[in-house]
Amino acid sequence: MPGVISTRTGAAHARITGIGAYRPRRVVPNSELVEAIDSSDEWIQERSGIKTRHFAGEGESVIDMSEFATRDALEMAGLEAGEVDAVVLATVSHPYQTPAAAPALADRMGMDKPVAFDISAACAGYCHGISLANDMVRGGSARNVAVIGVERLSDFTSRTDRGTAFIFGDGAGTAIVSAAEEPGIGPTVWGSEGDKWDVIAQNESWIDVHEQKLDWPTIGMQGQRVFRWAVWSMAPVAQRALDVAGVSVDQLDAFIPHQANVRIIDALCKQLRMPEHVPVARDIIDSANTSAASVPLATERMLREGLAPRGGLALQIGFGAGLSYAAQVITLP
Repeated sequence: MPGVISTRTGAAHARITGIGAYRPRRVVPNSELVEAIDSSDEWIQERSGIKTRHFAGEGESVIDMSEFATRDALEMAGLEAGEVDAVVLATVSHPYQTPAAAPALADRMGMDKPVAFDISAACAGYCHGISLANDMVRGGSARNVAVIGVERLSDFTSRTDRGTAFIFGDGAGTAIVSAAEEPGIGPTVWGSEGDKWDVIAQNESWIDVHEQKLDWPTIGMQGQRVFRWAVWSMAPVAQRALDVAGVSVDQLDAFIPHQANVRIIDALCKQLRMPEHVPVARDIIDSANTSAASVPLATERMLREGLAPRGGLALQIGFGAGLSYAAQVITLP
């Protein structure tokens, strides 16, 4: 008689129990960037809504930034580092193809040999990580998962590209996903559109960098195509996330979209018919587009500044290079 594989199940539900953020000390206003792109502070704000961004300091790595954010998230969750069973780190700017940043972060923080891996889904990476963590906790493979979104995009930004020089910033945000008695993370609506991979992409491959002895590769973006895709394709994704969670837009306590562009955020609100009483994250004004870090950074700010209530319902969505996207309704920690 053939053997039968034993399986295990985890908690009935999962939720975010802590959130933490780290923004580098160096604040870079638009005035530092305008000369190289023959632009102005007014033009940048009109085009994107961005006033300032944070750039990491010399030698300040994605692991360094992740550590600060994760310690804050653990403190809110009331956990010690050794209680973390898994680390899921979303980034596209860790300078090593291998090894991943997550195991190094876990070791530095004194975690007890957790499963630790990086994921590459650009601006959607954090929301991908939340979905993975939810499934891990409910599937029984972990009880507490640290989900980090972190970027040091200042290394990958062309200072002379008029379309992208002002877009990106650096930072890290961490969420702790833990077992819960009540639902705290709704079903994720996610996917990809690989036929549009060139809309947001690294301008030079690592082969180009090697063969042509180039400097850091930079990120390019087809702005108008990105805008149209984000507004017309992502609003239905966000609506489906609400629908599968059984939550109506007027029941939300916060809307936390990827901080890509203020005009995109406003257009999404219009498409979703977001009620005026629902606060909307606009961390992009001071932090710019931090890719995988943007949703957790915006979440932490809304809670810290009292713009959204702890324990409230929030719709979050990440979208970007790939093109990839993920959205879910969560209970705020």
